[in-house]
Amino acid sequence: MGQIGRSSDLERDLTLTATEHARLLAVLDRFTEAEQLDLSEPSTLPGWSRGHVITHLADNAIGHIRIFDAAAEGRVGEQYPGGREARAAGIEAGSSLPATEQLDRLRRSIRDLEGRWDSSAWEGHGIGITETLPIRDLPFLRLREVDIHLIDLDVGIGFADLPPEYLRLELGRMTMLWQARQPMGMTQLPQLALNATPEVRLAWLMGRCEIDELEPALSY
Repeated sequence: MGQIGRSSDLERDLTLTATEHARLLAVLDRFTEAEQLDLSEPSTLPGWSRGHVITHLADNAIGHIRIFDAAAEGRVGEQYPGGREARAAGIEAGSSLPATEQLDRLRRSIRDLEGRWDSSAWEGHGIGITETLPIRDLPFLRLREVDIHLIDLDVGIGFADLPPEYLRLELGRMTMLWQARQPMGMTQLPQLALNATPEVRLAWLMGRCEIDELEPALSY
């Protein structure tokens, strides 16, 4: 990969994300070869099958590609043209495709996205589903999508299997987000959350598990 316009944090995020892309595909390949991957089965996300998750991961990468391509032309691109409704409709349609098509589409989207990383000047912004996104933030946001949705696929991987560096970084980000949503003066996580292991604390912060006697935290 080239070095144009890259900070050490960006290099870290790119390396982590490429590694997790490879892990995601290796896990899917292993289950596919063993004929144990049924994309019509439910994921851990309410109302979503594994096919919904796979389609979303591909669509997310394609959305990032749109932003990179627009930035290369001096424009501000939209990750999901048509907004939430078009995004949801695309996921629903893609989730019913044959498994081989879904997995091939995911592989292509990952290959093409990593190709955009190689040529990007890392300048400019894109329009996400809820906010404007600096181009430099996209690799970490992609890392989040890959690692958390790999867990959501329900293929035997959990929060304890997250890369330690990602776990550390994400805990910091999600803790700050939780704090920002609290009443003035409430700046520390509940003690019960602090007593939990880092992976359980992050799962709670991301709405993926409950901690006894605590209200649900955020959702992602």
